[in-house]
Amino acid sequence: MEAFIAWWASHVMLSPRLSIFFVSMIPLIEERGGLILARMLGVPMWEAVFWCVIGNIVPIPFILWGIKSVIHWMSEHKLSKIADWLLNKAEKNRPKIDKYGFWGLTLFVGIPLPGTGAWTGSLVASVFDMDLKKASVSILIGIALAAVIMTIVSYGLIGGVIS
Repeated sequence: MEAFIAWWASHVMLSPRLSIFFVSMIPLIEERGGLILARMLGVPMWEAVFWCVIGNIVPIPFILWGIKSVIHWMSEHKLSKIADWLLNKAEKNRPKIDKYGFWGLTLFVGIPLPGTGAWTGSLVASVFDMDLKKASVSILIGIALAAVIMTIVSYGLIGGVIS
């Protein structure tokens, strides 16, 4: 992810705000990468958090309401390996979500680990036919949690508090 962020910072000719907005929309990079990019580009913390959170939220409704149709279409065409990968990714996370439900999905989205985040959380919620309102709220809370954690990491607030 760091290599991609560095590449984006040096090659993409968008304003810093648009850059962090778009990077925050990219699957598996999401707001984690957006906040790292924002720090690299010198964007003030609160402004960076705003654009990253908005960028991370934008794809969620499309994933929640459309991913099953996309996976079905992919399965019937020459993209069945990608469809199988997506379904396996969701299935791998089923025990965590089944066990903890709403809060399990929130933590899955909110704790910034590789392979977690709003995209994967939305995929999981859609594939498991979770209630869309509950899933949306859970994912939004998770995005907020991830923003807090990654802001602390990206902007070095831990060092400032400890010093």
